Amino acid sequence: MDNRRPLLAHLSLFLACVCWGLMAPVGKDAMAHGISGVELVTLRVAGAAVLFWVASLFARRERVPGRDLVRLFFAGLLGLVFNQCCYIIGLGVTSPINASIVTTSAPIFAMVLSALILKEPVTGKKAVGVLLGFSGALILILASAQAASSKVGDLRGDLLCLFAQFSFALYLALFRPLVQRYSVFTVNKWMFTFAAIVVLPFTAGRMAEIDYAATPAASWWEAAYVVVVGTFLCYILMMVGQRTLRPTVVSIYNYLQPVASVAVSVAMGLGVFGLSHAVAVALVFSGVWLVTKSKSRADIERGQGGKGEAAAGR
Repeated sequence: MDNRRPLLAHLSLFLACVCWGLMAPVGKDAMAHGISGVELVTLRVAGAAVLFWVASLFARRERVPGRDLVRLFFAGLLGLVFNQCCYIIGLGVTSPINASIVTTSAPIFAMVLSALILKEPVTGKKAVGVLLGFSGALILILASAQAASSKVGDLRGDLLCLFAQFSFALYLALFRPLVQRYSVFTVNKWMFTFAAIVVLPFTAGRMAEIDYAATPAASWWEAAYVVVVGTFLCYILMMVGQRTLRPTVVSIYNYLQPVASVAVSVAMGLGVFGLSHAVAVALVFSGVWLVTKSKSRADIERGQGGKGEAAAGR
């Protein structure tokens, strides 16, 4: 393997997660100045669909049979429509700090669904990690339920962001083999196209009602960041990392998202960071770390195989 590939993979994941972390406060600010959550979701799925189709013209062409197109349709529902709609709308209600911290629960949902669907073992580390992670999420939800300020959080927004992570984890568990079968451009051009087809009939009227002249230019630049950087570019960067690094290493980079989001949110005055947030961050990070450090079914099978070979050697 080219020694430069691991370095490129690490740099790609680092940039993707930092850009995703910045997307929470940037998107929140756009929604506070003229662009609603529904409109931002529409711009995101439709804009990314156009960008991936244009990019696919310069990539290797791949034929996708009808049965895989049907699967990509349902993958688009879970991985984009439910995930992005719930996250963006939830972000519009809660604080960007809460939204970003909740995002780190995705590996925990992935662990639970992998155990149910892919029959991955649930080890002691994984069980403790789930308990710690959900404890952190529960602290956020309880603090949001009692908060009167949107800078602290909102129960409805936190729950929507949680469901977005669940939807994406379910997408990974069900459609991972399908996604690995084709290039990042082929997969995403179809997923985003199907997502746009589902979303646009419900949101086209809202898009027509936007007062484009009255919306500040800064809000449009922030929306462009969400579409071009936070969606198109980040999906490419994440795929570069996933093709080279182990899933455990990839998951660790989730930690960068809330760090970047919290720093920018506090600096922009879009959020406040209190004791409950610090405790939640510690619990969620600890839970995700334990989950990602525990052994997978493949690790256990390799270990057992190694023991058998050693015994045979004796």
